[in-house]
Amino acid sequence: MIPLRLNTLSRLLILTLQLMACGSAVAAPNAARQLIQEALTQMGGEAKIRSLKSLRFEALGYRNLLEQSERPEGPYIVEFQRVSVMRDLEHLRQKQTNEATVANFPSYKMSIVVADEVAAQSFGDRTGPGSRDQLETAREDLELGPERVLLTAIAAPDLRVETDTVLQAVPHHVVAFTWRNIPVRVFLNANTALPTKVEWKCARPYGSFWSVWGDVTTRVYYSLWWLTPEGVHYPLQWDVFRNDLPDVSVAISRLELNPELPADTFAITQDVKDAFAKRRDLTADNRPLGFPGQPGTEIAKDIVFIPGSWNTTLVRQGDGIVILEAPISSGYSAKAIAEAERRWPGVPIKAAVSTSDAWPHIGGVREYVARGIPIYAPDLNLPILTRVVSAPRSSLPDALARNPRPPVFRPVSGKMMIGDGPNRMEIYPLRGETTERQMMIYFPEHKLLYGSDAFQKEDANKYFYAQTVWEVVHAVERESLNVDTFFMMHMGPTPWREVKAVLAPPEKTPSAK
Repeated sequence: MIPLRLNTLSRLLILTLQLMACGSAVAAPNAARQLIQEALTQMGGEAKIRSLKSLRFEALGYRNLLEQSERPEGPYIVEFQRVSVMRDLEHLRQKQTNEATVANFPSYKMSIVVADEVAAQSFGDRTGPGSRDQLETAREDLELGPERVLLTAIAAPDLRVETDTVLQAVPHHVVAFTWRNIPVRVFLNANTALPTKVEWKCARPYGSFWSVWGDVTTRVYYSLWWLTPEGVHYPLQWDVFRNDLPDVSVAISRLELNPELPADTFAITQDVKDAFAKRRDLTADNRPLGFPGQPGTEIAKDIVFIPGSWNTTLVRQGDGIVILEAPISSGYSAKAIAEAERRWPGVPIKAAVSTSDAWPHIGGVREYVARGIPIYAPDLNLPILTRVVSAPRSSLPDALARNPRPPVFRPVSGKMMIGDGPNRMEIYPLRGETTERQMMIYFPEHKLLYGSDAFQKEDANKYFYAQTVWEVVHAVERESLNVDTFFMMHMGPTPWREVKAVLAPPEKTPSAK
């Protein structure tokens, strides 16, 4: 901990008394500026902080796969990361490279470059446009990161003091301001004046994961403060929480201030810039239904499979339409509903079925709730579905936010039927170790199985991964189902014999006599 000088303590005491006398957070802008100035002094001085034009660091860290772990409450599947970051603070440019590993998953290396309001991403030797979400995240890194957040705060015209609080058992001063129309708060340790936490709240409509949750609160905690050779105090550990869930943790192992960065560090080719411009405004809500150029096709009479990043299926029964899966967003569900109404005019939507708790899989349930359509889902998934339905959406309200209504959930805890006739559906919870919150749908008339998102097919001969393949096959055998064809959240119709072959023991090579 960095010791404070006596006059610093005196100033903090005076500031506290001033705040008590004012009785209003907005009545003390000068006090807020003085708190920020003191924080800059303790970081090494405002002049030194402003003189930082670039930085480079290497770090070790991890990301919890909150969006697709076995249970929403954790423990979470961990993605371990080796991170390299270069920042041009003067021109708001950043390059970040992650080498990531998840147990039993293929490792990958990914670089993201953000420069001049464009994001580009590279996997190996393949480079293409990034996402608007990557651009927004880089803005947060560059303007709300530890080396810049105090300067961003002091430049804000609405900088103000809020009520003191206790954080991590230590008294803290709180200053607040608006950045890019987003409310931000900085928590300053009352003993050291250094920032312990930076917090902001906004919608994240351009991402596949956090867009599901509407207004998302991000909290970044700084610790392991270090004195650099340049005389700057800098936090080497950053812990990121979103909506109070532990998202990312990073520990810096090597830090350089004001390094000379290679001239081509932030280079983005014109073709990538052009491609990014075409997808810049693509949100989870306004993305088209399915893959462009790949219209929905019937895999059986009145069972329409719509291929996409997350497949959706429309099923017409005698008394209405069932939509299988509600992925991505409210806007995407609205398009699926519109497609069903186009194909079968005047036929009501009688139900939606959500088979998994992965965030992109449940992102569209709110649209069905808004329309009063019942939702069939595994009983274990009701808590997370309730969270999605009740998530605040003041920034970008959808139909449910504009006209709230209670959900109609149909929890599935055992075999359940939907409809009758040739397209009747039997629902079964999978109840596997890794698939306990997924369920499969069987169409007995067609010997057709929908297996949720238990596994995927990597190439022509390999399925990923054997454990969940076994769990689906085991569930089919447990329920004595006669399957000829199956399909999944990320797989089109496939012969069932293929998946059974995955579990067949390898043939032994005859030994030489």
